[in-house]
Amino acid sequence: MAVDLGGSVAPATVSAHGWGWRHASRRAWAVRDVSLRIDPGERVLLLGASGAGKSTLLQGLAGVLGGDEEGESAGALLIDGAPAAAARGRAGLVLQDPDAQVILARVGDDVAFGCENLGVPREEIWPRVHAALDAVRLDVGIDRPTQALSGGQKQRLALAGALAMRPGLLLLDEPTANLDPAGVADVRDAVGRVLDGTGATLVVVEHRVDVWLPLVDRVIVLGAEGLLADGPPQSVLGARAAELADAGVWVPGIPATVPPPPAAAAGDDLLRAGDLAVARVRGVPVATGIDLEVRAGEALAITGPNGAGKSTLGLTLAGLLRPASGDLSASATLAAGAAPTPIAWRSRELLTRVGTVFQDPEHQLLARSVRGELEVGPRALGMDEAASAARVDELLERLRLTALAAANPYTLSGGEKRRLTVAAVLATAPRVLVLDEPTFGQDARTWAELVALLARLRDEGSAIVAITHDEAVVDALHARRFALTADAAA
Repeated sequence: MAVDLGGSVAPATVSAHGWGWRHASRRAWAVRDVSLRIDPGERVLLLGASGAGKSTLLQGLAGVLGGDEEGESAGALLIDGAPAAAARGRAGLVLQDPDAQVILARVGDDVAFGCENLGVPREEIWPRVHAALDAVRLDVGIDRPTQALSGGQKQRLALAGALAMRPGLLLLDEPTANLDPAGVADVRDAVGRVLDGTGATLVVVEHRVDVWLPLVDRVIVLGAEGLLADGPPQSVLGARAAELADAGVWVPGIPATVPPPPAAAAGDDLLRAGDLAVARVRGVPVATGIDLEVRAGEALAITGPNGAGKSTLGLTLAGLLRPASGDLSASATLAAGAAPTPIAWRSRELLTRVGTVFQDPEHQLLARSVRGELEVGPRALGMDEAASAARVDELLERLRLTALAAANPYTLSGGEKRRLTVAAVLATAPRVLVLDEPTFGQDARTWAELVALLARLRDEGSAIVAITHDEAVVDALHARRFALTADAAA
């Protein structure tokens, strides 16, 4: 059944003629020499290796890359024959990072914001808001504080805001990256219903190729020097499957390489939770009655639906949020002379004990360059310059960031930012790693390399806590599973 967002829209035409973009702080072009045409109503899946420029192309179409002070452009990027930056209201963009699109304090106001900016008559706005929230199945109430939403719920919120504007061109950048399996299907189906009802043109960037194949009629693969492939899904992903897999593209039927199982059993408990309740906003618990152990030499996967409290539990285990109630204690081995409860540890004490990778990479970027970001931890520990340089160089190489060492971290792709934040945590060699969606934004090659690195750390005796919806990660790390349920706080 189609979603009624107020009737059909005029689907947009997209064209690019030798288009490219270079960030002002970078020597290399983020994307270059792109030439293509997307006809009105086409549904395109845009693929490519991590860092190929997919997000940059979407941002260019949405007109949010900025002016000459932000970077340099080449060629032309057009919507309906006019420069994309001038096509106000024609494109609706959902970013990789849903937090970057949350503007107002309440859910309903946030969804209405885009419509208000476009001058939509007041009597039309709220019916659109309700229809958009229904379409993405975000059932939280229009007065719900946006800061109380989980990462997955914020992704639905961002999509609702874009749908409410009724764009002729819908641009989705990893729209299901932080969603549970049911949420992935919900959002994909919601997009399909909206497209059926409005006729809008679609360009979606997503590493989960299988999810979107039933919805799209064309696949474009972006490479370092323009388009690597373009055509119907069956021909692109069939005849050129091996070539695309070698380039890092996720190709259905070609699995990523996974590390072997651990050679030894898990070691001693490093963290232990008993009847733990966790809370983020206003002290209201989002999950209660938690009993678990974090063990040396083992991977622990925290799974469950969006909104169950997975990220909040991770931040609590990491000593960044105070338990709402119950007990969380560190072993004498992990505490090593510090207080027995992680929340009491000073930041310097946390550095070598528990390292945390947030769900949103930009929440922990501090420096002006990639190398500088990796130097923050060693410098805080007082590590000498030679030892720090050796550790940073090794991490840059292992996580494919060497060529980006001088780049501004904020100009990296989502997948590159994720690898950078993992590397920054590893720079201080903590005994426990808490990683929230560690494989977000990774292509097949970098996914395998990142998982292999985590497996190696596990085998060397570190404890890995992975908060994830990626079942392949759970399997590849041979992780012990701890599942939260949606009614864990009930």
